[in-house]
Amino acid sequence: MIGLIDTEGGACAEWTFPAELDAVRSARHAVRDTLHAWRLPQSVGDMAVLLVSELVTNSLRYTSGPIGVLVAVRPVEPGPGDPGGPDGAGSGAAVTERAALLVEVSDPLPDPPTERPAGPDDEGGRGLQLLAVSARRWGTRRGKTGKTVWFELPLPG
Repeated sequence: MIGLIDTEGGACAEWTFPAELDAVRSARHAVRDTLHAWRLPQSVGDMAVLLVSELVTNSLRYTSGPIGVLVAVRPVEPGPGDPGGPDGAGSGAAVTERAALLVEVSDPLPDPPTERPAGPDDEGGRGLQLLAVSARRWGTRRGKTGKTVWFELPLPG
């Protein structure tokens, strides 16, 4: 683990894995153990581990450089229509603090991932589809030396 930071309202951990075959297994274990230590619900941890596994596998397929993984618990700002949201809509009830699990997977390849159609018998090609239907939000961004694919999973409460 490169870093573990406790912050107000959340925590953050990050790792860098060499682009080797055991990187997927190592990333899964690191994320699972950290989310368990943070006492996050098992269902959230299981989904995060599955999606990290997919994204690290994608990175391994297309790059030979190091793969970064970051997990962070962070507060979520109320959105439009939420009580206390920017449009003032909602029931007027008190806003309970909500949080999300943010996960980022980075690699040195600058090209964003592309969805490819998967046939019923194909072993690959479903990772981004799985990400799109499982995450609350997800996206990509370019960095100085590559790209980051990120996603958020809602946390109960």
